[in-house]
Amino acid sequence: MTIQTPDSPPSAAQVPSERTFHGDTVTDEYAWLADKKDPRTTAYLEAENAWTERATAHLSGLRGTIFDEIKGRTLETDLSVPSRKGDYWYYTRSVEGQQYGIQCRIPVQPGQTDPPSTTDQPGEQVLLDGNELAGDSEFFALGAYEVSVDGNLLAYSTDYTGDERFTLRIKDLRTGELYPDEVPDTSYGSAWSADGSVLFYITVDDAWRPHRVWRHTVGRPASEDVIVYEEADERFWVGVGLTRSEKFIVIESGSKITSEVRVLPADAPESEPLVIAPRVQGVEYSIEHHGHRFLILHNRDAEDFALAWTSADAPADWVEMIPHEPGTRLESVDAFARHIVISQRRAGLTGLRVITDGSTDSYEMEFPEPLYAVGLSENPEYDTATVRIGYTSMVTPGSVFDVDLTTRSMVLRKQKPVLGGYNPDDYEQFREWAIAPDGTKVPISIVARKGVRERGPAPTLLYGYGSYEASIDPYFSIARLSLLDRGVVYAIAHIRGGGEMGRQWYEQGKTLTKRNTFTDFVACAQSLSREGWTTPELLVARGASAGGLLMGAIANLAPEAFAGIVAEVPFVDPLTSILDPSLPLTVTEWEEWGNPLESAEIYAYMKGYSPYENVAKVSYPRLLVMAGLNDTRVLYHEPAKWVARLRAVAPGGDYLLKTEMGAGHSGPSGRYDAWREEAFVLAWMLDVLKLA
Repeated sequence: MTIQTPDSPPSAAQVPSERTFHGDTVTDEYAWLADKKDPRTTAYLEAENAWTERATAHLSGLRGTIFDEIKGRTLETDLSVPSRKGDYWYYTRSVEGQQYGIQCRIPVQPGQTDPPSTTDQPGEQVLLDGNELAGDSEFFALGAYEVSVDGNLLAYSTDYTGDERFTLRIKDLRTGELYPDEVPDTSYGSAWSADGSVLFYITVDDAWRPHRVWRHTVGRPASEDVIVYEEADERFWVGVGLTRSEKFIVIESGSKITSEVRVLPADAPESEPLVIAPRVQGVEYSIEHHGHRFLILHNRDAEDFALAWTSADAPADWVEMIPHEPGTRLESVDAFARHIVISQRRAGLTGLRVITDGSTDSYEMEFPEPLYAVGLSENPEYDTATVRIGYTSMVTPGSVFDVDLTTRSMVLRKQKPVLGGYNPDDYEQFREWAIAPDGTKVPISIVARKGVRERGPAPTLLYGYGSYEASIDPYFSIARLSLLDRGVVYAIAHIRGGGEMGRQWYEQGKTLTKRNTFTDFVACAQSLSREGWTTPELLVARGASAGGLLMGAIANLAPEAFAGIVAEVPFVDPLTSILDPSLPLTVTEWEEWGNPLESAEIYAYMKGYSPYENVAKVSYPRLLVMAGLNDTRVLYHEPAKWVARLRAVAPGGDYLLKTEMGAGHSGPSGRYDAWREEAFVLAWMLDVLKLA
C-alpha cells in the first residue's frame, strides 16, 4: 500500500525482493512497482502526482506566465520552407490553436525554382492533418511518413499511446482514399519500390528490438507479407530506406559498434538483398549510392572514420577517397548527382565539407559565429547543385539556407520567427573549458543576457547528456528565453560519452570508463562556480534519459554542488535493467554499458555508479523527477523506485515525481501540452533559484 497524509509525500510499501549475481545478493524493496497492472502501482504513481501538484501549487501563476511567454514568442500559424521533390513542393504548416502539424504539398509552377514563401498559390493538398488523426486522443505521434517515388501514394503510421508501436496505413494521394492495407505493431522506417507497388517496413521482436524487414504488396492483405531479412543476433537492430537516387532499397543491420548493409534494386523489389561487406566486429560503415558506385563511410583502421567507394555493380574492394584524419570525425555522407557533402565535427563544432564530382579537392563551408551547429536539412532531390542546410547557435534562431555547391553562395530562406522584439544583440555566448580529474579539458557552451557575466555569480542551469556518442551542440530555444530574461545563465556540459570531440570522446565515457561522464559533469559545475559564473546554491542541473542517469549519478557523487536537479525519464536503475535480457532493448545496450550477466567486473562497476543502488543517507539537492507510464526506453518504474528509495533512505528531502499517465519517452505529444510541461519544469527551477 501507499501511505500518505495531507501534509506529507507518499511512502511506498516495501516488499523485499532478492536478486543474486556473481555471488552478490541485493534486496530491492520496490521491485513490485514494475508491475504496471498492479493497482498498487497506479495508486502510488497517482499519489505522487497529487503530491507534486500540491507541492508546486504556489507556482501555478508562474507556470501560466511562462507558458504565455513561450506561446507569445512563437508564431503559431507558420510553415516550414517547402522542399522540392519531383513536381511538388512539400512542407509542414501549423495553425494557431492546433496541437499538431499539417503535412501538405503544392504543385511546382512553370519556371519556378525558388521555394514559395507562402501557400498563396493554387493547388494545396493536405496529405495528413495530425489534428484530425489525433482526434481526442491524449497522445499522438507519426512514425513512418513516406511518399512513393511517383508521388501517388503515402505510407504513414500512427501511435496513440507513446509506446512507439505504430499501425501502418496507405493513402492514395490522387483520390484521398485510404487503402484497406493495414499493418499493426510496426516500428520506425519504411521504403517504397520504384513503381510504388511494394512497401518495405519493420517489425520488432518480443524485446521490442527492430529485427525484421518485410515486403508488402499494395492491395494485398498483411498476412501475405514476406520477410525480406531477419536479424538473428540480439545485439543488432535493423533499418530500411530508399537511396536519394531512388535506385536502391537499403537494409541496415547494426549494433552499437558493428554494422552490415544490404541493398536490392528498387525496380526489382523481390530480388535477394546483396551484402555490401560482411560484418566484422567493431567495424561500422554506412553507404550512399552515387552513380556507378557506393560511397562508404567507415571506421576500418580509422577511429574518426574515413570515406571510400566501391562498385555499385559488384561491391568488392574499398577505394579510398578521404583518408582518416585524427581529430576530424566524419559523421555522415550525402550524395547528389554532381556533389558529395560530408557532415563532420572538429574541436567540438559541426561542419560541412563539399566534394565536386570528378575532383579530389574539397572545401569546407564557413560560418561567422564562434559557437554554432550546422547540418543538412531536407534534401530529397538527387539531381541538384543546391542543398538545404539548417544553422543555429545559442543566440541565433534556427535558420534555413539554400547553398549553391558550385558558386558557394548561400541564400537565407527563413529564420525561425521570435515574436515580442527578440534582439540577438541582447545576449552573448561563451566557450569555457573545465578540467576533469584526469586532466582532460571539457568544453562548456554558455549563453546569457549581456551584462550578467560582469555582475558576478548568477543563477545557472547546467545541462548534460553524455552517452551513445550523441552530441548536445549549441542551439537556440524560445523557451530558454524565459530563463535568460530573468538573469539565469544557461550552460551545456559537453562531457565524455557524447561525441562532441570525436570518437575517442565517446570511447572514454562508456562501459568501464563510464564514470568519466559523471566526473566530467561535476568538474564543469565546479568550474562554473570557481570561475565566478555561479555558486552551488545558485546551480541547477538538468538531463533526460541517459542524461537522467547522469543526474542520478551526480546527485550521489556531489550533492553539495547543486541546489536542484531535474531528471527527466531517467535511466536510474541501469544495473537491474541491463541484467534482464527480456526487457526492451537490454541486449542491444550491452555494447554501450557492458554485460553484467557475463562479467563480474562490469557488474561491480555498474553497481558502483547506479543511482538507485547508491542512494545514501545524505542531504540531496531538491529533485524533480519526470516519467512516462508508456515509456518503452526507460521504463516508468525506474524513476518511481528511485524516488521511493530516496524518501525511505534520505528522508526529509524535497523529492517530486511527476508521471505522464498517457505518454511515453518523449513526454506530451501536442505542442501546447509540451509547452505547459516545459513551463512546469522552468517554474520549478526558478523556485529552486529563488526567482519565482
